[in-house]
Amino acid sequence: MTKDDLKGPFVQLPAKMEDRRSFRTLGFANAREALAEKFHVSRQLLALLNPNAAFSEAGERILVPDVLKERQPEPAARVDVDKDQQTVKVYSAKNDLIAFFPASVGSEDKPSPSGTLKVRLIESDPAFHYNPKYQFKEVGTQRPFDLGPGPNNPLGTTWIALSKPSYGIHGTPDPSLVGKAPSHGCVRLTNWDARRLAAMLTRGVPVNFEQRSEADTSLGGY
Repeated sequence: MTKDDLKGPFVQLPAKMEDRRSFRTLGFANAREALAEKFHVSRQLLALLNPNAAFSEAGERILVPDVLKERQPEPAARVDVDKDQQTVKVYSAKNDLIAFFPASVGSEDKPSPSGTLKVRLIESDPAFHYNPKYQFKEVGTQRPFDLGPGPNNPLGTTWIALSKPSYGIHGTPDPSLVGKAPSHGCVRLTNWDARRLAAMLTRGVPVNFEQRSEADTSLGGY
């Protein structure tokens, strides 16, 4: 680990989403969290790979995946979201599969969209606006509020807005739950996968939502 890995700045965030309103940025809590993000693993896996590491001293050797030399991704011609398998597949103009990502999609209570949408906007380090109409169970207030950008923002570090209002593809502050816990209707990826997908996309690229039994809703969510 280097001095840069340890210097932060780190932020101690309240547990409740609405209590984070006063923070300008929702950054990493500690070096372990920042290193997990840097090397594309969950905090739990990083700890398993390094059971004796303190993550507190420059020069400490840790075991991590070699992910810092990624190739430039190919442009995407279409994206398929499989709501049954909870996956995102990306295809080139030649119909070659060029990327595959695990994902979290909506539940029966808050399902993801159906049919074909298009990429409308791609944003790095997005802010998050909470609308009480979303009725997230983990939010206690009935008033709208805004949260600053950062890796612990509910949208993670990337927001890919789709042509249906309030819906998009985005990152997450908790990569260990991707594919294991449902979203509030959007498509949730790890932060690093969301950034890679965003680098492959341009406005207008179609995003197809596929499911054997379809449902729809009028309210979106992260």
